[in-house]
Amino acid sequence: MKKEFWLERWKREQTGFHQDDFNPYLRQYWQELQLARDSEVFVPLCGKSRDMLWLRDQGHRVLGVELSAIAVQAFFRENGYTPQHASQQQVAGGKFEQCEADDVRILCGDFFDLGKAYLEKVIAVYDRASLIALPPEMRERYVRHLVIILPPTTQILLITLEYPQTEMQGPPFSVSASEVEAFYREHAKVCLLAQLDVLAHNPRFQQRGLTRMVENIFLLTLR
Repeated sequence: MKKEFWLERWKREQTGFHQDDFNPYLRQYWQELQLARDSEVFVPLCGKSRDMLWLRDQGHRVLGVELSAIAVQAFFRENGYTPQHASQQQVAGGKFEQCEADDVRILCGDFFDLGKAYLEKVIAVYDRASLIALPPEMRERYVRHLVIILPPTTQILLITLEYPQTEMQGPPFSVSASEVEAFYREHAKVCLLAQLDVLAHNPRFQQRGLTRMVENIFLLTLR
């Protein structure tokens, strides 16, 4: 899956993965991280997620990274902000455009171009739509890069979907609890907080032919 796939999805407004309301699992389980209010939280592949506003409202500084400039512009416009801009030359490494307003800062560019310097103040990560957005061959690369660039002891609230992959073509892709364990066990303590049957609450996935769908909520703590 190439970068052009996601850029085209945003261009064509094919963004069924976007949630208009705050994610209920974020609101329910974020307290498990026990963060100070001024902690910096990283949201990879953030799109225009309103969850960044919820995190900001908890007193956190939010750092997102998003490939699509359309998504970045939409986030600030739809939430009534006129962000400050910094060019690629002004942002460390010269690979990202930066937009910032009211303690939400988004780097527009490729996640895999991020280095440690961008995330040196990050204490926690919120991943609802990153791991499940990637096909199998990219997920391992994503995890390897993420754990390299994050500071030690960073906590990650991870939400994944699990369903019979043969019944539906992703994204979102099915990522099993055992796959998460395999990806992260060498790098982090893995705690499965909840495993919830959600198919009955997702008619659009029933229409696509799914017979089972579970959402898994993990708390990961890097070593």
